[in-house]
Amino acid sequence: MPNVAMYAGSFDPITNGHADLIRRSLAFVDRLVVAVATSASKQPLFTTEERVALVRAAAENDPRVEVVHFKGLLIEFAKSQKVKMIIRGLRAASDFEYEYQMALMNRHLSPDVETVFMVPSLDTTYISSSLVREVARFDGDVTSLVHPVVATALKKKFAGMPAT
Repeated sequence: MPNVAMYAGSFDPITNGHADLIRRSLAFVDRLVVAVATSASKQPLFTTEERVALVRAAAENDPRVEVVHFKGLLIEFAKSQKVKMIIRGLRAASDFEYEYQMALMNRHLSPDVETVFMVPSLDTTYISSSLVREVARFDGDVTSLVHPVVATALKKKFAGMPAT
């Protein structure tokens, strides 16, 4: 049976840090489901369809990576996809408390699904989607922070928008 994991997030937009975790996780799984979340509490810059397309581009259409959209509880979606491992990224100690609580709740809801924490590479640790959006909003150079397709999409998205 193939070893399948899930990496979920809003990916608004996907950064080189996310792409790094996708690439590195493929070293120990046969297939990775990248689940693009819809969050009722967030107003994303990119539509769900745009985010899915950008994740596919950043994953460079690797056949081992399946990019899908989901709503609702991640653990329920993971079970529906027959995933036994959820991968979560930890950039800083401040991420740990929230991620730890989520991992424990997911274990409570589905004891057979494990959460694995991965740390980013040193050169991507400081990158977050919110910082990338902020830099792009003010026409800063994000080319070292995101895939070229994402940089182009950000430029288009902010073209003509007031940088308030």
